[in-house]
Amino acid sequence: MEKWIELVKQRMRELGLSQEQLAERVGVTQGGVGHWLRGTRQPKVAMMNDVLQALGLAHLHVSLRMMRIDQLAERSGSYEAGETDEVDDLLQYIVCFRYPVLTWAELDGPLPKDGSVYEQTDYSAQGKAFWLPVESDAMSAPTGASVPEGMLVLVDPGVQAAPGKLVIARNGGTAAVFRQLVEEGGQRYLRPLNPTYPKLLCGEHLQVLGVVVRSHGRH
Repeated sequence: MEKWIELVKQRMRELGLSQEQLAERVGVTQGGVGHWLRGTRQPKVAMMNDVLQALGLAHLHVSLRMMRIDQLAERSGSYEAGETDEVDDLLQYIVCFRYPVLTWAELDGPLPKDGSVYEQTDYSAQGKAFWLPVESDAMSAPTGASVPEGMLVLVDPGVQAAPGKLVIARNGGTAAVFRQLVEEGGQRYLRPLNPTYPKLLCGEHLQVLGVVVRSHGRH
């Protein structure tokens, strides 16, 4: 809850938005917004997400997670029915980040502003990040680091591309590829992790669309 309040206050300052204006956007009273921001009342999860949406933070999403008693190191013993304050302490509000899942075809032109499908993660992107499905075995290695076909990778355009990073890039007007950026003898290449694929020389018009910062299996 504290993190949500901090995010909302910061975004309101950035937008120059008053409590009255935020209240109007989400259909509540100014007093209700005031209670939320002071922490004296707690909005429902759906309303917390409505507020984020109203503030232009649609990529953020609040989830509710119930913790097991034995995971709270500072508490011990058992809880009796009716000890509502203690049970409430087992609930955690988690702010996750939602990014659109794009297709490779959408990388051929300007990147779309939004998507129809989103995946969430705890990673806070530095740029306008997006997920991308891995559609070949070029980054599937027999040993060591490997990102096989069928995985989803999170691409952050705000991260500086440097040798050793996994990147989504394209040379001039060619199609985008998923490779590792490497430097050999003063020259940069896009190298696949699969040794059966050739490495590509980075041309003068190389465009790095972003650095891969996360990967996970598809649902």
